Amino acid sequence: MARSSLYQQVAAELRKAIYSGEFRPGDQIPTETELMDGHQVSRNTVRLALGELENEGLILRMRRRGTFVRERRPLLMRPQDELLPLGGDLPRFDAFVHAVTSEGRVAEQNIEVQIVQPPHDVATRLELVEDDALTVVRRRLRYVDGQPYNTNDSYYPLKLVADSEIVRPGNITRGANRVLEELGHPQVRFVDDISARMPTPDESTRLQLEPGTPVVVYVRVGYDPDEAPVRVAVSVLPADKHLIRYELERH
Repeated sequence: MARSSLYQQVAAELRKAIYSGEFRPGDQIPTETELMDGHQVSRNTVRLALGELENEGLILRMRRRGTFVRERRPLLMRPQDELLPLGGDLPRFDAFVHAVTSEGRVAEQNIEVQIVQPPHDVATRLELVEDDALTVVRRRLRYVDGQPYNTNDSYYPLKLVADSEIVRPGNITRGANRVLEELGHPQVRFVDDISARMPTPDESTRLQLEPGTPVVVYVRVGYDPDEAPVRVAVSVLPADKHLIRYELERH
């Protein structure tokens, strides 16, 4: 087994102290000089170790203030909950809002609505064969306790929703999924694709991401009973703020 380099050894000890609770969220960790003296290593070694932990999203280095353990309170999201049956006039709740409020936290969102030619990937998933086929996209920047947490862009074929509330700006109290049902296109099956990458500059700005924070791209395609795709939802989730949990049962 290859021996870890000095900076990796320093990073491992700090990482252990963070995960064990010795250093708690918001705590300031020792200075570079203190780490140099404590581990008998060079300043460059200490900086490489801190850079590794910063890239992992464990610490936050603030100029002139020091280095602190980042707050880590990931939002638990259960994508399968969107299919839970609800009776009467109850809306099918927004999975994000439900996840936030169930933790006793405050959910908010800014919504923009546009009629656009969708990106090629979205058009393919919606099986739009005409080059000029249009979609309605509802773009949401979502907040938890006043902090930007994720983005969600939901695309719908314009021909399906042209005369509905989906094309109007603002929140839909009973949910866009219920509107699709009323239009004769309930979503009875989902296909989810989940991948990870580094954020674009625009995503970093909108979500106020710290350097080195990766994002999870979660794409959900909803199908109606005729197996026609009626919605593509693209969510960008900062990896340090979300935990996606699937619970599957064998029948």
